[in-house]
Amino acid sequence: MDKSWIQELPEHEYNDTLVKWAAPQDWVNPTPDGVYNMVIIGAGSGGLVVAAGAVQLGAKVAIIEKSIIGGDCLNVGCMPSKAIIRAAKTVGYLNKGKKFGIEAENVTVDFKKVMEHVYWTRAQIAPHDSADRYTKMGVDVYYGDAHFTGPNCIEIEGQTLEFKKATIATGSRPVEIPIDGLKETGFITNETLWHITEQPESMAIIGAGPIGAEMAQAFQRLGTQITLIDLAPQILGREDRDAAEIVQAALIDDGVEMVLEAKTKRVFAQDGQKVLEIEQNGETRQILVDEILLSVGRTPNIEGLNLEAAGVEYHKKGLVVDDYLQTTNPDIYGAGDVALKYQFTHAAGHSASIVVQNALFADFVPIIGGAAKRKVSDMIMPWATYTDPEVAHIGAYPKDLDEQGIAYDTYQVSTGVNDRAIAEAAIDGFIKVHTKKGGDKILGATIVGSVASELLSEIAIAMKYNLGLGKLRSVVMPYPTQSEIIQKVANEHAKTLLTPGRQKILGGWMNFTR
Repeated sequence: MDKSWIQELPEHEYNDTLVKWAAPQDWVNPTPDGVYNMVIIGAGSGGLVVAAGAVQLGAKVAIIEKSIIGGDCLNVGCMPSKAIIRAAKTVGYLNKGKKFGIEAENVTVDFKKVMEHVYWTRAQIAPHDSADRYTKMGVDVYYGDAHFTGPNCIEIEGQTLEFKKATIATGSRPVEIPIDGLKETGFITNETLWHITEQPESMAIIGAGPIGAEMAQAFQRLGTQITLIDLAPQILGREDRDAAEIVQAALIDDGVEMVLEAKTKRVFAQDGQKVLEIEQNGETRQILVDEILLSVGRTPNIEGLNLEAAGVEYHKKGLVVDDYLQTTNPDIYGAGDVALKYQFTHAAGHSASIVVQNALFADFVPIIGGAAKRKVSDMIMPWATYTDPEVAHIGAYPKDLDEQGIAYDTYQVSTGVNDRAIAEAAIDGFIKVHTKKGGDKILGATIVGSVASELLSEIAIAMKYNLGLGKLRSVVMPYPTQSEIIQKVANEHAKTLLTPGRQKILGGWMNFTR
């Protein structure tokens, strides 16, 4: 078992609880007994879903974890980040209390207690992902380094596991870019961020993608002066420009210093601080901070697996898989970050369900009237960035549609026309929906607002089941809720149906019937 990350955990009873469930130090691996129907390498979001799904089908299943069960999401990603974001959002509410007639001056933050909430969150969720729970399901849980020794064999801590099918779900890790002096000076990533116990007075975040933007706002609100640096001219570079500009303005309003269209040339230590030498607009400047968070993307975990022995091809972005998530070895599949372009927990979980059906269930499903195999290309993937306001997106962006030569219409409504948003002073946002030209088939949507991630689900359901924007217009929604904004954008589409010619005909009919 790789104990390096565990050994760096701050001492706390909640972290002890996390380790107890997710990486029990006295764990004894089982002894292989016969051939497994499914062996999974990696016990993160994708691997755990494959294991649970396969064992419920009656399969003999083994799952192997190198370090700590729960993967990125539980331990260093979704859960700790959302816990600290919630704490920071509370500070944000208090700081903006004057809008509601509430004076909350001199708000103080106890950083140790904020981190304690992070530890508590992980400890509460850990039993659900634990080795104990999966063992009780009937899964053989192994800890240690695994590698392939043949097309249908895996070696783990001196034992050989034979399998009919296998899944590689080893996930990804933060990219480390070659900035002169960065490694020597020291930095943290989203993985090691949760080991800090003292709040830095200042921090530079290199990379203004979703993680960078979320942590910039969170730490700024908690009292750390943040400098957010990126090569791009806007934060959240892949998002709709209008959406990114709203979030960028919110971060600036919180006090985040933006250094965009800038390159970090080198980093060095000076008088107990870290100095970043930045090139921007042809000029060089220096930024002094206490800590540096590197957040510039992720890279797949494929090292040490000996994929060549299994006949599994790969590249720098991960495994080579087909539309059914099958690798170049027909008995081995990929799930999650190591195999997908979408690096989200929900994407990993959904891809895992595809693997279960395609690898173990495809021959049986037609007997009960289902489709034999499922395709990755059929996934309509939603995602959200949990800044305040949030940005949520699904489907195509206008640039995607333009590149594909697809004609489309765009309908947009501001949250400023929604009564609930007005009451909550959450009017800085919008919903933007793209439909097929002349029709109501939804091709993509972006929502910006305080609960954008929640609102997106209704659009996701409509796209999944091919319900046009017009269908959403007839849904009765409770008042007052922000979900009504979806109905308002559907009304915008309906207005286009009343063309001048139709108006003239209707007007004539009304005159005739008076």
